[in-house]
Amino acid sequence: MASASLDIAKRTPRATAVTAGDAARLQGIEKTAELRTEPAAAPGRRSLVGLTREELKDKLAAVGVPERELQMRVAQLWHWIYFRGARAFEEMSNVGKGLRTALAEAYTLERPQVVSEQVSKDGTRKWLLRMPSTGPLDKGAEIECVYIPEVDRGTLCVSSQVGCTLTCSFCHTGTQRLVRNLTASEIAAQLLVARDRLGDWPGKAPPEGAFVPSDGGRFVSNIVFMGMGEPLYNLDNVVGAIGVMSDNEGLGLSRRRITVSTSGVVPQMARLGAEANTMLAISLHAVRDDLRDVLVPLNRKYPIAELLQACRDYPGLSNARRITFEYVMLKGVNDSDADARELVRLLKGIPAKINLIPFNPWPGTKYECSDWERIERFSEIVFRAGYASPVRTPRGRDILAACGQLKSETEKLRARARLMLESGIGAEGVYALGDAE
Repeated sequence: MASASLDIAKRTPRATAVTAGDAARLQGIEKTAELRTEPAAAPGRRSLVGLTREELKDKLAAVGVPERELQMRVAQLWHWIYFRGARAFEEMSNVGKGLRTALAEAYTLERPQVVSEQVSKDGTRKWLLRMPSTGPLDKGAEIECVYIPEVDRGTLCVSSQVGCTLTCSFCHTGTQRLVRNLTASEIAAQLLVARDRLGDWPGKAPPEGAFVPSDGGRFVSNIVFMGMGEPLYNLDNVVGAIGVMSDNEGLGLSRRRITVSTSGVVPQMARLGAEANTMLAISLHAVRDDLRDVLVPLNRKYPIAELLQACRDYPGLSNARRITFEYVMLKGVNDSDADARELVRLLKGIPAKINLIPFNPWPGTKYECSDWERIERFSEIVFRAGYASPVRTPRGRDILAACGQLKSETEKLRARARLMLESGIGAEGVYALGDAE
């Protein structure tokens, strides 16, 4: 049987069982995918939501649109799907009735299903989303994304994987299995769902009582790839989704308002900067290799010195495009004055901002959040050295939507599901077991 270790940059077309050798090789550092799959064309109609321009062109050609019209028709669909948020083809008033009918017969504009919505007392919203089925037996992969509103911005935290490749010991998401990568369309569709739920389309209004930015801009103004998953282990799809999100004729988000966070997948960082041209955030969390080996086991592959060199080499790095270093404050673990001074020394010469994150507790964790006085002292040392060192206000803690707390309901693939895979039954059969046991 072919190896099923997770491919960093490649997508694979069908499910494959995980071998014992792969699991042993990556034990404690990375998890292999329970499923290596890109959702295939399921029986019935596929949604056009989240597709790139080239993919839309292919879909239009498949329903008989002449080559000479393809560019114009793609532009029309792009406007209706990504600028106006159309939910049905009949809304597309400048598209001929015949083409609208052909599109409706072949495709949909279906979004991922909102399984549940939780609203925090601070206005943060967390959605559990179920991706469209990939087959008649598939109930769909589930992931979480979070909307964080402030007066002058609205940030959407999106997921890039079902589960997570990594095993960071302080992170709730890291305790669950890695099921599979999300496709580019599944990643981009999270933004459309958020805009649907917030009324963030021309002529729409937010739901009654919703807290949204009041500065006159879009309700979703920023994107952070800080949800479930390690984005750089799904880089093809992340780059594709960023292309859809940032297209000026559609969703129109500035790439400077899109931040991709990584735990330090060093070989992919240069490619991220060159192809996505986004802001970069590094989940650092420790200033010594021995401690980071425990908190972020990926450090055993790419130690701190190697990671920071990749940061110095990041394309486009400047004072105007600083790297954000995320540092979770763990009581008695990484929060001493000596840790703060070493952090300053390590980052010397790197245009940087340091986000200090009070640890967000989750059931079963062994860590505690640093005392507030200790966090303030740490921040003061960093600030006096010339670095911006904001303390990130915990948002959505009461609904487990804060940093490091996301964990989808689909974390467990039951033993029978794995037996099905080993017997050659594909991805479409796995989630059907979810309600049966």
